[in-house]
Amino acid sequence: MAIENNPLKQYFRRPSIYLKLPSKGQGYSPDVIEMPENGEIPIYPMTAIDEITSKTPDSLYNGTAVAEIIRSCVPAIRDPWKISSTDLDAILVAVRIATNGNDMDIETHCPKCDEDFKYGINLSFILNNFVAGDYSIPVNISDLKIKFRPLNYKELTENAVRQFEIQRALAVLTAMEEGPEKDKKSSDMFKTIAFSTLEIIASTIDSISNDEFTVTEKAYILDFLQNADKRVAEKIKEKSLSLRETTQMKPLNIKCSGCGHDYEQMFTLNVSDFFV
Repeated sequence: MAIENNPLKQYFRRPSIYLKLPSKGQGYSPDVIEMPENGEIPIYPMTAIDEITSKTPDSLYNGTAVAEIIRSCVPAIRDPWKISSTDLDAILVAVRIATNGNDMDIETHCPKCDEDFKYGINLSFILNNFVAGDYSIPVNISDLKIKFRPLNYKELTENAVRQFEIQRALAVLTAMEEGPEKDKKSSDMFKTIAFSTLEIIASTIDSISNDEFTVTEKAYILDFLQNADKRVAEKIKEKSLSLRETTQMKPLNIKCSGCGHDYEQMFTLNVSDFFV
């Protein structure tokens, strides 16, 4: 908290850039985002404390680091945990630009000549190419209308922690000696993975309705996915994945500096080193 009468206040950080969210702010209540009239959210550069926060392992694991950085650098966002996946990556890229500028080097590996090298990218170009998925069109199955929604940051974090725990359990399982105990644990693990997948899909469903009712309760929706026809569940899963892929950053087109080979590479945000 800044001291109001500090004579050094005129030298405090100021907004470096202004961001128009891919979602255009649709679907947020005032308690989540204080949206300016022009739709452009001010983005401040990180402070020294923010940088320390970005390197704290526990805070990175449970998502607190990102939430605190957003709260610090994007004060218009009042509740970072409720920011949707549609806008999250754009916000993080904007904070990186505000702090360190447009240029960023990434590590890349050429699949042709098998060489590793650094490749420079322009973050403003990436920021301008974010696209929000269209969640307004429901999927019609029989007489049901299934409407989807993007996950928020809290849900994304919870899912990431769950997936990490599953991967850790799989590593322990792989190291076990063959036998009845391993067979049982393997069976239980596959059930856990399948249920976890359905939970994530259920979280992306906003409502299921027909002319007589509208269901929004996650427990009912999850129960429906567990007991629906396989073809119905697959159609819902495909739509959920397609909406998520629409929002994700497109692969980068990279030319190898050594052999000149052109290839694609996904640009991913690793918070532990993204803000360095």
